[in-house]
Amino acid sequence: MNRLLLVAGGLAGVFAVMLTAGVRQGLLALLGIGFGAALQGARFGFTTGWRDYIERRDPQGLWAQMLLLALAAALTLPLLAANPGELVGAVAPLTFSLVLGAFLFGAAMQLADGCGSGTLYKAGAGAPLSVAVLPTFAIGSFVGASHQPGWVALGGLPAVDLLRFGWPVALLLTVLGCGLVSWLAARGARQNARARITGRPEALPKALDAASGYGGWARRWWIGALVLAVLYTAHLVVAGQPWGIVYGIGVWGAKVAAALGWSPVGDAFWGAAPHATRLAEPVLADVTSVTNLGLIYGALAASRWNGVAMFTTPSAKRLIAASVAGLVMGYSSRMAFGCNVGAFFGGVASASLHGWVWFALAFAGSILGVRLRRRIAA
Repeated sequence: MNRLLLVAGGLAGVFAVMLTAGVRQGLLALLGIGFGAALQGARFGFTTGWRDYIERRDPQGLWAQMLLLALAAALTLPLLAANPGELVGAVAPLTFSLVLGAFLFGAAMQLADGCGSGTLYKAGAGAPLSVAVLPTFAIGSFVGASHQPGWVALGGLPAVDLLRFGWPVALLLTVLGCGLVSWLAARGARQNARARITGRPEALPKALDAASGYGGWARRWWIGALVLAVLYTAHLVVAGQPWGIVYGIGVWGAKVAAALGWSPVGDAFWGAAPHATRLAEPVLADVTSVTNLGLIYGALAASRWNGVAMFTTPSAKRLIAASVAGLVMGYSSRMAFGCNVGAFFGGVASASLHGWVWFALAFAGSILGVRLRRRIAA
């Protein structure tokens, strides 16, 4: 009975969005539910996958992410190349703000225990830490967007779109990049295994076997990568743009600020088209917002499919640190043109070099973030 209610609630919500904002927005709400259910059901987290590798040299999370990127690129790059006027990729310049913003985001997401998508799906599932982070993330994204033009004006290099070489070449380079990261992750795992069993040669074969992943990936990550790649492709076709997270959360923050008396007139970001239009329209008219709302419900439904999800209550220290990290994540994501989904996933799957730059800097930031997380948790 509970499962029927969850399904009925989702379908009712999609139908309500269709009546209010149109068929396309309803389809996006449905895709958002799919994203949330897939993320929560597979526990497909960018933050945790990176932390597992940094702390234990467990490469499985990184492998799953590289599989996701390669699949999404294979499905969408031919579409982007064939429909340049109707579909747009996530392409951004290689600015100073990208470098600094990605690093800060990587550090902050480890303290918040979730990136943009992670915060949404964990909040939907009822995780207290993510529920506390989401409002501060919205505030940071709102303010960061307002300051984004100033950060971009600091300069850098123009965007590098590999699709200019044709989609086969762009796809080949993207797959090679994913393969290289996967190989480096496996190599690091094997080296770590060798170091741990020094003096115990009888344990070497078993340790190397596990480090290489021959013991098997978590099945849910395989399934999660496949489902998310298909949903990502469907989102591109329906919305005409890649899946994103941060913009919608920033819109929520801006709408709350406007309700409290703030005016977007004269603001370098929110006062310019099309962002001023987004603020004037209902929230369901915004592509990213409606997908985000669907994602939250999808995560809630998936977390309760087999009963009520159980979460531990974090300490006040953890809540405060995570809330501050949420502010930093929201702000830095606007500096860096998005989070793990909009900048990393969308950028790499769109064959934009900025996606790989974002990944490198955010991963470096995560190394710092993991160290800070240990101190706070101590």
